Amino acid sequence: MSSTVPLVFSLEFGFQFYTISETMEFTIIKESDTSRARKGLLKLGQTVLETPVFMPVGTKGTVKTLDSGELKEIGLDLILANTYHLYLRPGLDVIKNAGGLHSFMNWDRALLTDSGGYQVFSLPDLKKVTDEGVLFKSHIDGQEIFFTPESVMEAQIIFGSDIVMCLDECVEHTAPLKKTREAVIRTTLWSRRCKEYFNCHKKPHQNLFGIVQGGFDKGLRKESLEQICELGFDGYAVGGLSVGETYEKTFDILDSVTPGLPREKPRYFMGLGSLDELEQAVRMGVDMFDSVWPTRNARNGQVFTSEGKKQVRNARFKYSLEPVDKECSCFVCRNHTLSYLHHLFNVEELLGYKLATYHNLYFLQNRIKQIRDSI
Repeated sequence: MSSTVPLVFSLEFGFQFYTISETMEFTIIKESDTSRARKGLLKLGQTVLETPVFMPVGTKGTVKTLDSGELKEIGLDLILANTYHLYLRPGLDVIKNAGGLHSFMNWDRALLTDSGGYQVFSLPDLKKVTDEGVLFKSHIDGQEIFFTPESVMEAQIIFGSDIVMCLDECVEHTAPLKKTREAVIRTTLWSRRCKEYFNCHKKPHQNLFGIVQGGFDKGLRKESLEQICELGFDGYAVGGLSVGETYEKTFDILDSVTPGLPREKPRYFMGLGSLDELEQAVRMGVDMFDSVWPTRNARNGQVFTSEGKKQVRNARFKYSLEPVDKECSCFVCRNHTLSYLHHLFNVEELLGYKLATYHNLYFLQNRIKQIRDSI
């Protein structure tokens, strides 16, 4: 097909679906006396998650270097995958043929898929955004593709995602007020269309989250918050943060939004960049998080420890027979030394990336448990 002809990904398939069972339940079991932090239980079919919960990012249907068994060993029950990337490769027909994304990945726990809106926002060759949808070029082969709220819902229903995200319009942190206001209006319009399509086609175990936009203008954030909450969703996300702005701006906006989100629904902060950010967001009342930060850092040789971050490539670890972290009981720390990881990274052996990723996710999972216990 010519790259000048837009490919609309709205296809009629005879689906098979991975079904977990009934719909979502969210229960708050404790709230902090000194902050807005809360601890809860999020039931997604057969999977019961303790919140606050962190989702590692499995953009293309995999958390890089780890298989599903290793993720479960670490104690992870919810992961995130990306609609944009999975639509391009392997394609909806392949995932449908496998019986859905859970079956394709061999993942029998909970799965959230984002809408691909952020990836479209970040593309250098974004073509056109209209009320109807988004026309853009594939980063793989330049093929023009048209995303609509309905087609994004259709894709995530094909995936069989437990949590489905609405299509939203994210703008850069330097966007002028006029552009940000237009994005708020369009996000509400798209969210309404997403909900209408989703309600007509969803499977029993699937849930839909709306996304609050508004850039860095508190007035527009308030407008978006009110409009998205009025539509009514199973959960709510705060989007358009961690897009290049300062730490102070991020949390000033987050602090202004979270008190207005429905108390009885889970709250999701889309994307963050450090453990400090996660802890601050918990104090502001957020229940769910995702980021590539722990896995990307691991592949760059940076590991998390109770003593702070360590770069295993550093020469000082060449002869170290100590584990990555003396306080950690993960498989890596029980079986391997810093000297060995130093060697693996310096010779670019794939096992090094795997071991560092396993450790970082285990460390983060343990830290989040400590945060929950402290609420």
